[in-house]
Amino acid sequence: MSDAATQTQMEHALGSFCWIELATTDGPGAKKFYTELFGWEAQDSPIGPDMVYTMLKLNGKDVGALFQKGEMMKDVPTHWASYVSVNSADETVAKAKSLGGTIRQEAFDVMDVGRMAVITDPTSATFCIWEPKKHKGIGVKVKGETNSLCWNELLTNDTAKAIDFYTKLFGWKTKTDSGATPYTEIINGEEHIGGIMQIQPHMGPMPPNWGIYIAVDDCDGTAQKATSLGGRQYVPPTDIPKVGRFAVLSDPQGAVFSIIKLSLEHHE
Repeated sequence: MSDAATQTQMEHALGSFCWIELATTDGPGAKKFYTELFGWEAQDSPIGPDMVYTMLKLNGKDVGALFQKGEMMKDVPTHWASYVSVNSADETVAKAKSLGGTIRQEAFDVMDVGRMAVITDPTSATFCIWEPKKHKGIGVKVKGETNSLCWNELLTNDTAKAIDFYTKLFGWKTKTDSGATPYTEIINGEEHIGGIMQIQPHMGPMPPNWGIYIAVDDCDGTAQKATSLGGRQYVPPTDIPKVGRFAVLSDPQGAVFSIIKLSLEHHE
């Protein structure tokens, strides 16, 4: 990456979600699925013996990445990881420990592009932190641009414990809508960046997890296309009043993700 390219990258506010990354059992299969589903371009980079890191791009801008899990990660489920931008990976790790988090991977340098760590919160959901150096993260200009990340959501068995942990760790504010199914919005500075929700009985025996939402122009069409490409629908296209129409899908390798067509009123 040239210095000029580095300069023009998006800066992500500290405490915001800055990157998503798929760990999969089948790199080529996942690449085919997502490039066809979202129109992403894939750019492979070797990162060691028999290991390829694939940057996913939208109109030339980074939207995320994927890699095939090696032997060391065989017990890690196929999943999309969410990364939060931090000022210091080491300081955030120390703070997470003091708040009851478990460190899966201590802070380490990723060449000269950044420094990261993998943390599990006290409710057992795992996320990554990113201290940016050359690589800032997602490069699309507008959050929620079609076919890019627009929301991150924590499903957990203990929302109160999760809220306590994350507000102290990242300085997030929260706002809970106590409807039939309470939903807590995460606010970083002025920006609404994600949500926290209790795992519901109808969701089945699901481990706590951070999920991603990709903005789409046509929820039904995209969900149908995902199925035709070998994915499956966990939640068929469903309306959320005043927010939009969403679906929960998985790719052919089993990684779960959500799509949403945001309503016009939500954009205002």
